Amino acid sequence: MEHPAALAGPPVPWRGLARVLVIRPDNLGDVVMAGPALRALRRAAPRARLDLLAAPAGAAAAGLLPEVAGVLTASVSWQKTGGEDVPVTDDLDLVERIGWGGYEAAVILTSFSQAPWPAAYLCRLAGVPVRVGMSKEFGGAGLTHWVPSPPDETHQVDRALHMLERVGVPPVEGRLRVRVPAEAARTARRLLDSRSGGDGHGDGRGRRPCALILPGASCSARRYPADRFARVAGLLTAAGLRVVVAGTAGETPLVEATGAGVPGAILLPGRFDVPVLAALIEAVDVVVCNNSGGAHLASALGTPVVVLFAGTEQVEQYRPRFGPASILTVPTACSPCRQFACPFALDCLDIPPEQVAAEALRLADERGGPWWRTPAGTRDAR
Repeated sequence: MEHPAALAGPPVPWRGLARVLVIRPDNLGDVVMAGPALRALRRAAPRARLDLLAAPAGAAAAGLLPEVAGVLTASVSWQKTGGEDVPVTDDLDLVERIGWGGYEAAVILTSFSQAPWPAAYLCRLAGVPVRVGMSKEFGGAGLTHWVPSPPDETHQVDRALHMLERVGVPPVEGRLRVRVPAEAARTARRLLDSRSGGDGHGDGRGRRPCALILPGASCSARRYPADRFARVAGLLTAAGLRVVVAGTAGETPLVEATGAGVPGAILLPGRFDVPVLAALIEAVDVVVCNNSGGAHLASALGTPVVVLFAGTEQVEQYRPRFGPASILTVPTACSPCRQFACPFALDCLDIPPEQVAAEALRLADERGGPWWRTPAGTRDAR
């Protein structure tokens, strides 16, 4: 039986609201997966300005989501590890920033292992009258509308839509969608064309078919080893694909370790923002990446993706569902571990590079046909 306070609360007058704050202070992929919830809110509150409170990594994706009008960027205290020194003034400053926004409602999106209560209490102190969140545990007056959590294995998109439906927001289709700005698409084309080698071969779009490898992730426990990524890159190049390796400025060593020894590889460490990354993902034929934001961008854009899925999380919570996808992982007794660094030998990612490359080639073939490469892996001169 539910706790007597575990009620969705009185009806929220969504259609009459003018300013709503959506809180998702997580990584890039988490914000992309918040897209369906934002669409649902836009329909329910058509006159409202929807702002997003996000961490720096997630805020970078806001420009891809047309429902978002503005962004409050903050590295919030409740997402820090216990060993980090976080001044109390950071929370007080955030309360003031939220208060200046004049928000009439705050919608707090969380994964199953996160609590909405810290964000809820800051919004309460900031004077936000309607505060919606979902969790297993009761936390008092922080939330005005507390929704009990669905089963842990619920996909993150469905989890957010479930919560909103409980507070009177009609559900929408859970498909991920992003809007790639025209300038980002032009930049992506320049990056690919200027480094294409001018070999004159292409697939009808003026270039050779491409595989994009994204070796980075938010923590080391989610990263397929760089030397294995390098082997994947070599195998894809030998099969006829041009390989592009990309990452943030902080991932430059991973990018270089993956592609430096691969003939013709295009290395793009820290050369672009998230909208350009989305444009690159949209332009290539297949993406190979860790369980990270790149996987969710590929899902949103319909680009085939091979995901090296570490045992830090449950696959069903984050699986790309609407585009061609292959999820590669090794079941282990310690999964899901939620670790930032693996204390063992990363057995959950002990996946042969040959298997990874074979899946990438299979997806690329299914998308464009195998006409662009010969069985021997050389360019077909027809």
